[in-house]
Amino acid sequence: MRLFVAVVPPVAALQGLADAVAPVRGLPGADRLRWTTVEGWHLTLAFLGQVPAERLPELETGLAAVAEVHPVHRLRIAGSGRFGDRVLWAGVEGQTWALRRLAEAVAEATVEVTGDTDDFAFHPHVTLARAGSHRGHRRAVLRVAAAELDALAAALAEYRGPEWEAAELHLMKSDPDGGSAQYESLCSWELADWG
Repeated sequence: MRLFVAVVPPVAALQGLADAVAPVRGLPGADRLRWTTVEGWHLTLAFLGQVPAERLPELETGLAAVAEVHPVHRLRIAGSGRFGDRVLWAGVEGQTWALRRLAEAVAEATVEVTGDTDDFAFHPHVTLARAGSHRGHRRAVLRVAAAELDALAAALAEYRGPEWEAAELHLMKSDPDGGSAQYESLCSWELADWG
């Protein structure tokens, strides 16, 4: 199974972002991107990759322990940017320090399963769209794609969605389906409510 761990924003936060993204999808260059669906929007804390089913109980125990000691925190989807010439994203504001600590703890709790000991790099975001493959294209074409992504990101730069409470940790399954992944929450745990 292809798995990752995420925080899933509530419907109101997702709807606010969807309303902001709708006009951006009509801008020049937007039609050449593969846009993610609202149902797939989430904040990835750790990508686990292929995990055998027999490792699920171990993962679930570790993630439950993480959720018990990390508090509910307030976030909002805000701003935008791009990763290189490939990905358009919406950013996150609020108690991002708590989200970062949660992501670090998830990475530590899953290292035995993933074997991933790389330096931890976490940038909270919601992936909105991806550029198609540019193999065989000239560098000038890539610069145009990057400029278009800049314009799309600029159109969302001032977006500030409603504040919401990150209150659950999700173990998610990703199933590629004709090039766009379908996501399913296999299990979730409530974060600690210290309020």
